[in-house]
Amino acid sequence: MLICIAVLGIVCILLIIKLLVMRRSAEEMLEQLDMILAEDTNAVIGITSSDRKMRDLAAGLDQRLRALRREQLRFLNGDRELKEAVTNISHDLRTPLTAIMGYLEVMKRIEKSPELENYLKIIEGRAVAMRQLTEELFRYSVILSEQGLSTPEETNINAVLEDCIMGYYAALTERGITPEIEITETRVIRCLDRAALSRVFGNLMNNALKYSGGDLTITMTEPCIIKFTNSAPSLTQTQVERLFDRFYTVEGARSGTGLGLSIARSFVEQMGGSIGASLDDGKLTIKIEL
Repeated sequence: MLICIAVLGIVCILLIIKLLVMRRSAEEMLEQLDMILAEDTNAVIGITSSDRKMRDLAAGLDQRLRALRREQLRFLNGDRELKEAVTNISHDLRTPLTAIMGYLEVMKRIEKSPELENYLKIIEGRAVAMRQLTEELFRYSVILSEQGLSTPEETNINAVLEDCIMGYYAALTERGITPEIEITETRVIRCLDRAALSRVFGNLMNNALKYSGGDLTITMTEPCIIKFTNSAPSLTQTQVERLFDRFYTVEGARSGTGLGLSIARSFVEQMGGSIGASLDDGKLTIKIEL
């Protein structure tokens, strides 16, 4: 009986030791995995345990890490090539588009029939739209290359927002939109790129101009939360979730490039803020936190 108890005790001690060794091996793998992912190195996971199963687990993790690095490298190379292609294409399109616009200006001065005049207006409208798209593509590629922001400076957020609203006020009233504005009187100062912030607000104003159901509410509260709210009865929740995707335009929209909100998101995130959209009872709200 005593022998059985002694054997059982030894077995329990060995199992405890085994469990402690395995626990230590798991902790070692977790620590090294965190380090490898954080530092993006080609190091391999090594453990002190001689247990075959734990070593097989470490080897399996190494194998999957190598596959992950290959996929990451392939993605980065493809993303870089895409950015370069977009930049080159948009740059190459500028020259012929400038020539087309120049020839159109010349043709405007020539006497012509009303029918030809109408055709020229259509061509000019399409050329202007294409030039806008080309410029947006070029700017977007610059933003993605992380060269879109200049040196941050202390910026009065209230003043930038007010200037933007004033700049778009005439265009809004032409559309029959009288904006409701509520901006905190407390000066909110942030260290960021003033021009980029102005571009963000401008893109949101343009979005409201194109898609608002006839109203617009702009609020700014402390510490620094800005909201643009307008009626959007035709929007669905699925569409709202994709609003910030590049090149995405709401079905039926012909005047947008699908880059305005994507550019706004890129700028806001580069400035350390967040931006999102929500739909509540037919009202679209775009919220920025800085």
